[in-house]
Amino acid sequence: MAIQKVGVVGCGLMGSGIAQTCAAAGFPTVVREVSQELIDKGFKGIEKNLARLAEKGTITAAAQEEIRGRLKGTTKLDDLKDCDLVIEAIIEQLPAKRELFSALDGLCPAATIFASNTSSLTITEIATATKRPQRFVGLHFFNPVPVMKLVEVVRTIATDPGVYEEAVAFGAKLGKTPVRAHDSTGFIVNRLLVPYLLDAIRALEEGVGSIVDIDNSMKLGCGYPMGPFTLLDFVGLDTTYYISQIMFDEFKERRFASPPLLKRMVLAGWNGRKAGRGFYDYSDPANPKPMKF
Repeated sequence: MAIQKVGVVGCGLMGSGIAQTCAAAGFPTVVREVSQELIDKGFKGIEKNLARLAEKGTITAAAQEEIRGRLKGTTKLDDLKDCDLVIEAIIEQLPAKRELFSALDGLCPAATIFASNTSSLTITEIATATKRPQRFVGLHFFNPVPVMKLVEVVRTIATDPGVYEEAVAFGAKLGKTPVRAHDSTGFIVNRLLVPYLLDAIRALEEGVGSIVDIDNSMKLGCGYPMGPFTLLDFVGLDTTYYISQIMFDEFKERRFASPPLLKRMVLAGWNGRKAGRGFYDYSDPANPKPMKF
């Protein structure tokens, strides 16, 4: 069965981006949040993004209105019951995700496909909260969703092959490049990225180079768009720390273990750009200054 109507649970940074992308691709999209305030906040961000695209001439004013018209916000989980696909983009905590999907399992028809946008938890563990593990996949988008072209489409050992192919096709319909990934913690991107970021912190701890020199080395020497410390601050140090803990718990390998400096910074609340301080000081956002340790 082709996916025609999409539900998104969560209207934060990722959820609103996923919803905007689905609506822009022509899918009627229902977005559920726990409060009207959070819906309004998320939709305000979507409208701002669409207005920016219209100003640049990327989309027409008519297309802007059409995309907005395909979006519906709700605080009722019941409003997702007629969706062909429901994508979860809520807090990255297993109990919350399992509780959500257990409730959805009792609401949605047996044909509805469930997907999680988790970046670190295993899809299998989330899917066991439902009676439809064969119709459960991972759809891991990247921030900012409307801009980033990649989506990791994750299959478990229980995912039905036809459902998986439909999820891959859906990713392509969104204008993304779908990559096929097995249900291994961190999937493809974080499996390779997180050890690299943690190694950069270890290199700093061991005096291999300064924050700026390590960043410049990876930008100019490897052609990366940003250095590891700039990227860490963008992603969020607390997010990286949390993911590293999950991955270390899964693999028990040193490369996934959090360096002491990262733990201390998270405990101090130095979580990167969103906190105004991480490996760089963002007191002047246009001119970040490297921190001294």
